[in-house]
Amino acid sequence: QVQLVRSGGGLVQAGGSLRLSCAASGRTFSRYAMGWFRQAPGKEREFVASISSTGGSTSYADSVQGRFTISRDNIKNTVYLQMNSLKPEDTAVYYCAASVLKYSTGIRNDYAYWGQGTQVTVSS
Repeated sequence: QVQLVRSGGGLVQAGGSLRLSCAASGRTFSRYAMGWFRQAPGKEREFVASISSTGGSTSYADSVQGRFTISRDNIKNTVYLQMNSLKPEDTAVYYCAASVLKYSTGIRNDYAYWGQGTQVTVSS
């Protein structure tokens, strides 16, 4: 069993920044890719960003490319999502997830473990 404990999130004005963190335990963190997804009210959960097991490869949704950065620390067993230039449309509940694969993937079904969501609200 994998436990994912997230921190960060909150309320920020448009143009501002936030950083989300997700600490993992329960298996060898460095062997698996990690990802972030989000779900806005009334919408499906969507892919935001992912990072390979070594951190050498990342993927981003088009909507966040150039504004968000995913990273990981395999010593601290933690994955991060740095969010800059936030927009009101980024408002959602954000989830970190642990994949069953090594490589970076944006496919929801490739992720077997999910953390509790954290609310990010961007005011205009």
